[in-house]
This record gives sequence, C-alpha cells and structure tokens, in this order.
Amino acid sequence: MQTGFGPFISVYLTVHGWTQVDIGLILTARSLAGLALQMPGGATVDAARSLRGVAALAMIAVSASALVIALWPIFPSVLAAQILQAAGSSVVSPAIAAISLGLVGYATSGERFGRNARFASVGNALAAAGMGAVGYFWSTQAVFLVTAALIVPTLIALAQIRPDEIDPVRAHGGLAQGRNKTAGLVTLLTNRPLFTFAACVAVFQLANAAMLPLVASVVTMRSSTWATTLVAACIVVPQLVVATFSPSVGRWAQRWGRRPILLAGFAALPIRGLLLMVVVDPRLLVAVQLLDGISAAVFGVLVPLTIADITRGTGRFNLAQGIVGSGIGIGASMSTTLAGWMSDRLGSSVAFLGLGCIGAAGLVLTFLLMPETTERKNGPRLLAWSRN
Repeated sequence: MQTGFGPFISVYLTVHGWTQVDIGLILTARSLAGLALQMPGGATVDAARSLRGVAALAMIAVSASALVIALWPIFPSVLAAQILQAAGSSVVSPAIAAISLGLVGYATSGERFGRNARFASVGNALAAAGMGAVGYFWSTQAVFLVTAALIVPTLIALAQIRPDEIDPVRAHGGLAQGRNKTAGLVTLLTNRPLFTFAACVAVFQLANAAMLPLVASVVTMRSSTWATTLVAACIVVPQLVVATFSPSVGRWAQRWGRRPILLAGFAALPIRGLLLMVVVDPRLLVAVQLLDGISAAVFGVLVPLTIADITRGTGRFNLAQGIVGSGIGIGASMSTTLAGWMSDRLGSSVAFLGLGCIGAAGLVLTFLLMPETTERKNGPRLLAWSRN
C-alpha cells in the first residue's frame, strides 16, 4: 500500500497537468505532516487498548487517501489525502512494531524485526514492479485504485493474528513493578540513551537520504540511454540485500549485542560515500549500492530493537519510536537540500565526499556516546547511565 505513494504520485499528478511547483508543495506538506505526526502517532499506539484495531484504522486511512487521489486529483483533495496518509503512516509503523513485540517478546525480538524488514523489502519490490506494470498497461490512475484495493489482503492478514496472542503490556514496552504510566513517561523523557540514539540516526539520515537521488542524477548524466535501468537497479539491489540479510542481522544482534552491528551499519555509509566519489563507471555505481543494502538491513532491524531495549519498563515503546522517527525525518529532510547545494556549487564528487564525512561523524558519535542496550549484557549500567 505504501509503495503507491512514492514516485508514482509525481507521475500521476504530472499526467493530470499539475505544475512542478504544485507537486512540490504537496510533497512538502506531506513530509511536514509526517514529521509533525511521528510522536502523536506513537503516543496513539501506546494509548490504544486494541493494537489490531488501531492498526486497521490507520491502514484504512492510508487506503482511503489513495482512493481520494485516484478519484479527485485536484489540489484541495490531494492535499487532504496526503495529510491523511501521513497520519495513517505515523500509526501503522509503530503499531506493527508493537504487535511484533507483543507476539514474540524481547528474547526473540531481534529475529522478528529482521523478518519484518525482509517482508517489507519484498513487499516494496513486488509492489513497485506490479504498480509499474499497472501504470504501463492501464493508467496512472489505476495505480492508486490498486493501492486502495490492497486494504483487503492487508486486513485479511491482520485478522489472522488473534487478540489473545498479543501481550498488551509487553507490546507497549512493559511496566516496571510499582510504576504507573506517568512515571514511565518521565523516565522516557529523561532517558539519555534514547535521545542519543535519536541524534545518531538523525546524523545517519542526514548523510544517507540524499545519496540515492544524487546517484540517480549522476547516472543520468553519464549514461542517459541506460539511466532508467541503472537507477532501477540501484533501488532493487539494496532491497535484495535487505531481504537476504535482515533476519541474520536480528540473530547477530541477539548473539553479539546491538552496538557492534549498529557500528557496522554506520561504517558502511562513509565507505559508500568515498566509493561513489571515485567510481566513474555507472555500472559499478550499482555494485556500490550493495553497501546501501547493508546499512538499510542494519537500521531496519536495529532501530525498533534498540528502542525496545531502551524503553523496557516504561510503557512508552511506541512514543519512543515517534521520537526517533522525528530524528530520522529531520535528518532526511535536511539531507537532500544540503546535498543539492553541495552538488550545484562544488560538484557531485564533493557532495559524495561531504555526505561520507557526515556519515563518518555519525560513526564516531555512535562509538563514543551510544552504549550497549542488550539487557543481559549491560542492563544495569544502561539504566544507571540513562538516569545521569
């Protein structure tokens, strides 16, 4: 469902005669709404009595927004639909993570989050291919009708999870003995590891988010004939890496701890930036994107897993996801502007170098400030550190 709101919306609105300014305004409004709703979305999941119910309502909102875009492609309707989609998305992601934690618990959450990342990657790839075919053989409007129709298999899948299979306390991050929700909130808002982690992933996204668009521009300039195929390969190759290795990442994080795996994901980013700076052959750029898949696999698993560690005993797992999600959104929104400025003024090679240096700074920040969060290895020290 979410794949339909990617590049397809720009194509669809362009076909209907929208100017690039209006399309940019719509996309910016959606980004700002998504950023603003991250924490309210997480808090909504924490307050929900039925995780399946709130997830279903959020998914219906996403489906409805696609239907509105398909049927009424005018500025007020599309603007409202984009905000509705942002609201639904801000609830869906933490709800899925909460359901996963409630189903399997902390001991096997690493592998479960890894499997989630695998299925998300496969879903993105299949949906992109399927919707591309629908747009080619039918119409761009049909893409959003298909997106809306995907609510049916989504709700069928959700209905297969029985309510009694989800531990509601565990799904919300648990409650330590003797604590109430207010105490859990205070503990969360004074939790240094949580905000350190949010800062680390914000720096990561500041370096990472603009790399693929910049690669697409470079490929187009160097090989216009094969540009579309090569850009598609740059998107698909990391997805294949994520689908292949995400469950293993979860198992490794359970076995060796979060910190070494997190550092490996960070380390791949500056290496990627340096290689993109020196590689000239467009086909080799696709090979470099393997490193993007490594980082994506690590962060797809480690973000919810680390948050689950940090918030254990607060009852605010999903609000914490919103806090970290806000950091990710801020970093990503600044990344494209910064990279565009560096590329225009200094050239694409310097832009890749600059993004790589930011990634290296994030690696150093994580190495110096981010503690191990696995409870069995370092729980008491983490708790004491978070209170200081």
